Amino acid sequence: MTQLTYLEAAVVGLVQGISEMFPVSSLGHSVLIPAIVGGSWARDLNVAAPESPYLAFIVGLHVATAIALIIYFWRDWVRIIGGFFSSVRDRQVRTADQKLAWLIILATIPVGIAGLAFEHAFRVIFGKPAAAAAFLTVNGIILLAGEKLRRRASLAADARADAEREVADLRAIGRHSSGAQALRQRERAVTAMSDRRLSDIGYGQAVIIGSAQILGLLAGISRDGVTMVAGMTRGLSREDAARFAFLLATPVILAAGALKIPDLFGPLGHGIHGQILLGSLLSGAGAYASVRFLVRYLRSRTLTPFGIYCLIAGLASMTYLSLIK
Repeated sequence: MTQLTYLEAAVVGLVQGISEMFPVSSLGHSVLIPAIVGGSWARDLNVAAPESPYLAFIVGLHVATAIALIIYFWRDWVRIIGGFFSSVRDRQVRTADQKLAWLIILATIPVGIAGLAFEHAFRVIFGKPAAAAAFLTVNGIILLAGEKLRRRASLAADARADAEREVADLRAIGRHSSGAQALRQRERAVTAMSDRRLSDIGYGQAVIIGSAQILGLLAGISRDGVTMVAGMTRGLSREDAARFAFLLATPVILAAGALKIPDLFGPLGHGIHGQILLGSLLSGAGAYASVRFLVRYLRSRTLTPFGIYCLIAGLASMTYLSLIK
């Protein structure tokens, strides 16, 4: 059986954690990096191989990434989970937290069903370097088109989000709080406003947005990226589309890791637990840092740089892979 080295674990773990949150496809990078480096990397890190220890390694990365998301959004998840249980107890959905809980549940069902039914087939059939490079190029086109063809409703939602942030700024300043305390109060107010806006979308719209995550099963297509674009096409601001995408990603990534836990502690994980721990720690740290950056970045900036990157990286990978055949 092949063994992952600590260098491979460190590089892939860090890249996976960062690219899981950035709209550039972590799975695509996990497939392409080993193929481009070649040698033992291509052998040890073959995601399409049915009995590769790389599968157990990826389980650890997924769990670490999900934990990082839960840590970053822990206040939000406390409210959302509380909203779910209170709605069940009261048998009604009235508050923003209650509705957001059910929006997330309903939006997650399509990708959950598709993942259980087709994950293996998608990984074996499309988890090849050439396919990943092609889909990474497609991902770039999706991101660029999503920004270029934004609806008026989405642009108007951007303006509304900007106006509400200004109100939050004024309220924080008006309380004469210290710098750090004012910043925390502002962030909580901005989050609450975003949740209220998200709770206004219909359940059908949420299912449509959530269904876009199915495309993320293809190596090279970013789950978060296509979900953000789907959210903007349904009239969400870029900021709210990104927040909804990150909230939707948490249960999906956690479930994907949890369902494969037997691989982690079974035969596939034998001899590589140290590598899994190292890769997971770096993956979790990368995911936390990237989501912290993106939440702020996407309030005022576009997906265009990521689209350009995916387009260039995808085309360059396709060219390189065709030359080394």
